[in-house]
Amino acid sequence: MPQLSLRSTVYGSAEHVLSRRAFFGATGGALLGGALGMNALASPAFANQLQRDQKRVLMIFLNGGMSQFESWDPKPGRPTGGPFLSIPTSVPGYRISELMPEVATRINRYTAVIRSLDSRNGDHTDFTIFGGKPKQGPVRYPSLGCMVARELASPDSQVPDHVLFTNYLGENMFESAGFLGSRWNPINIVPGQIPAGRQPPFQSRQPVLNLAPPANRLPDSLTDADHREREALRNQLSQRFAAGRGRDNVLLSHSTSYGRVRGMMESARLFDIEQESATMRSRYGSTPFGQQALAARRLIEAGVPYVRVNRGWWDHHGQNAEFHGEMVPELDHVLSVLLDDLQERGLLRHTLVVTFSEMGRTPIINNNNGRDHFPLMSVTLSGCGIRPGVIHGSTNDTGTAIATGRITLQQFFATIMRAVGIDHQKEINNTDGRPVPLTDYGTEPLAEVLA
Repeated sequence: MPQLSLRSTVYGSAEHVLSRRAFFGATGGALLGGALGMNALASPAFANQLQRDQKRVLMIFLNGGMSQFESWDPKPGRPTGGPFLSIPTSVPGYRISELMPEVATRINRYTAVIRSLDSRNGDHTDFTIFGGKPKQGPVRYPSLGCMVARELASPDSQVPDHVLFTNYLGENMFESAGFLGSRWNPINIVPGQIPAGRQPPFQSRQPVLNLAPPANRLPDSLTDADHREREALRNQLSQRFAAGRGRDNVLLSHSTSYGRVRGMMESARLFDIEQESATMRSRYGSTPFGQQALAARRLIEAGVPYVRVNRGWWDHHGQNAEFHGEMVPELDHVLSVLLDDLQERGLLRHTLVVTFSEMGRTPIINNNNGRDHFPLMSVTLSGCGIRPGVIHGSTNDTGTAIATGRITLQQFFATIMRAVGIDHQKEINNTDGRPVPLTDYGTEPLAEVLA
């Protein structure tokens, strides 16, 4: 595992008086129509500040179900505790697994830990990503990422609104926009093929890593002028076809997606981590997870409102300690570097970093020295809108049940939305015209962890 190098120059700046939303909301057309407004928008520094002030979410999804006992909620010395010890953190009285020494020193600066999320799920499914809502039936509910991307997206943005780096091991729990329309589905970046050959027993086989969507550059056989002419022809034909079909959401979503192709191609450099210095690439490390996290930071810095990085596979029904002994230190390192990097660039105050999964692991260690599926889990929130150092909820001394502070998936979603300034009770009309709130009516966010 590569070690942290000396930190790069701190790029953070003082809070700007005007946020993107405050600026456009307070000034309206009067200021934008005047010389002051045009001059302000023409200023590269001001435009850059508007982009930096935009809220965004970066989720690290630990697909397969990471064990809370080997990470955020250890129980050393108990029959359920496993072989690892716990260590003190920068929050007095709170201890985490010895496998996470780097994160342990940063919790009081960046992170709130929730040890009492009841997912009501004990299987590999996208149940949690959809907040426990069904994907079939009269209401096709959207996933968390699609809802957040829609609410945080800027209408004039040329960068993608929603990017998902999929994992090469296990299931990925894909997002779907449901009744919001395909416009808000993610760009899924598949990692590539896994080469053949024998590997060490507890090391994941390394894929041929892809960090960019396919076909995001023009083929050599097509010039830019040819592509623009084709785009103009498509627009002309599309406008004719759309006449009289203005309320067709499927048609509108497809037209919008085609209209963003140019912007996607012009954003191709954002996915290229070779644009980063060798020092920065070394900080994140050479693992696929580290490289995906670095690419995700580049997208967040460019203003992509929702990015999700999958890291798996945590489903260890056998040899749980051996696998977690390898994988948790990698998470510890990459998450720590990511938070430091966002902070140094002045981005963490506007970026919410989430760790989440579909479930936790059982307190009982089975006959194969593994842990099975368990609906209770620990999650974390860092950065934007969060009160760092808060440790919410607890489990009993063996981790078999929640002792205090139980929260639901809908409360967790509401907390994420409130942290980045989204009205979690906002209603959006379903395809049949019925209003549907972003989270269940009456849901309240977890006020304790919010700044």
